[in-house]
Amino acid sequence: MIRDIFPFLFEIDKVAIAGGCLWSLALYIVLSGFKDWITTQFLRWLNFADRSLYTSVEEFEETKVTRESQNTFYASIMSIVPFLAIGFLSSWGLDISLGNSWSISLGIMTCILGGVFALGRQNEYY
Repeated sequence: MIRDIFPFLFEIDKVAIAGGCLWSLALYIVLSGFKDWITTQFLRWLNFADRSLYTSVEEFEETKVTRESQNTFYASIMSIVPFLAIGFLSSWGLDISLGNSWSISLGIMTCILGGVFALGRQNEYY
């Protein structure tokens, strides 16, 4: 079916996708302060963009709660994108320097250690 649409074949490297996603997850877990900062910046930008769409103050205030909760959801989803980019660059760098198997192995170990680190960091809030 794909061959009918495109006259050429796409080469999809499943190992690179798995390694990039593993590294993205690990960085997302470990860098929670950076994740919160990115989410806040996206939220500020979305709220600013929403404000420019309304001409009347009454209409803007009437739908404020719904829009802010919707913008919070969108900001949290959009905050994944920088981690995907950094994760794929990290995986690519390890593929170049050490090989495919090392990228996956180190990604799994980093996810596990990042999870333990995140669990230990929760203790500081209590």
